[in-house]
Amino acid sequence: MPVASGIYYYAFQSVRGDCPPVVLIHGAGGTHLSWPAEIRRLNGFCSYAPDLPGHGKSSAMDGQQTIAGYRQGVLTWLAALGLPRAVFVGHSMGGAIVLDLAIHHPEHVLGLGLVSSGPRLAVNSQIMEYAARPATGHKAVDALVELSFSAHTAPQLAVLAGQGLNETRPSVLHGDLLACQGFDVTEQVGAVRAPTLVICGAEDRITPVRHSQFLAGAIASARLEVVPRAGHMVMLEHPQAVAEALKAFISAIPFWPGKDV
Repeated sequence: MPVASGIYYYAFQSVRGDCPPVVLIHGAGGTHLSWPAEIRRLNGFCSYAPDLPGHGKSSAMDGQQTIAGYRQGVLTWLAALGLPRAVFVGHSMGGAIVLDLAIHHPEHVLGLGLVSSGPRLAVNSQIMEYAARPATGHKAVDALVELSFSAHTAPQLAVLAGQGLNETRPSVLHGDLLACQGFDVTEQVGAVRAPTLVICGAEDRITPVRHSQFLAGAIASARLEVVPRAGHMVMLEHPQAVAEALKAFISAIPFWPGKDV
């Protein structure tokens, strides 16, 4: 994996030049592998999936405890990459980061994909308590995994997700949850003007459908896609459906190579 500004990232380069670049931002405790191959390698697109500071192969860096802190890390990485504008797709905490980016730095945002996210991200108090202590961090992971998937999902997928979360330092996961807990742009989200696709699982217990409905109603250019038989990790549970929705959405965003990037 290449690195820019200390952030490791996965890159998929397409031969097409008439579609905007896509940046995939993972959620709390995740890595670029939180995005399945069907989404990391969208056919016909150039995509980038960074490991946020403190996560994955960027673990030598410090994680953050605010969404604004992660937003600044993404901006620094974009500058180092020479990528001034892109379509940003974020899952859960990643959705908060890209939504915050669209509110405070709209000049960088060609479009938004908000997956299993919301205008605020309250965290279960018991999970927060578990995450605050290294000795009980594994209990926070277990609770998050238990809430993250639909009852229709194969158990092995949840096991793999738990293994991935357990590879993240407990202090980083706790910081991520603090960032989520402190995030609330309910009063600002109506200022977003970028084309927006909101995707959620019909059975999401962490950010229920009402949060996605709020986003789709508050953002003038947004549309909502609810995926049946899916939970909070909708992109892992139904990767092809999410990939197809993203492809159709991104393909419709006006983009002029050489001018927008």
